[in-house]
Amino acid sequence: MMFNEANRDRILVCRDCGNEFTFTTGEQEFYASRGLTNTPGRCPSCRSARRGGQSMNRAPREQHEAVCASCGRRTTVPFVPREDRPVYCSDCFQSQRSSRPRRDDTRSYSSHSGSGYGNSYGNGGGRRGGRDSGRSDRW
Repeated sequence: MMFNEANRDRILVCRDCGNEFTFTTGEQEFYASRGLTNTPGRCPSCRSARRGGQSMNRAPREQHEAVCASCGRRTTVPFVPREDRPVYCSDCFQSQRSSRPRRDDTRSYSSHSGSGYGNSYGNGGGRRGGRDSGRSDRW
């Protein structure tokens, strides 16, 4: 897609903060080269805050103290610990995680014929996977 020479800097209004920002010819060229047809709805600072997962009004996550179930060291976690579930420090959590066998994510539910899994079309179309995929009364 060629860049249209008639493009000029455009002034847009951010949908998040309401401030005006400039959509430069260079940015327009970049958007066109990527096949993007919509103009940006957010200013650069709101886009970067959104990309970083940060909200301007968001408070830091609350941390709770706990004792590691493996080594007994004090640690903090971003959730309220429950007595019926073990809590691990980051080192013990990583070792617990690496010692677990990996889940077989390559398993295809459509290979379980007759067990209620897979799609009922037989041509590879429609919904796949999940317990209710073969049930026609769920549409």
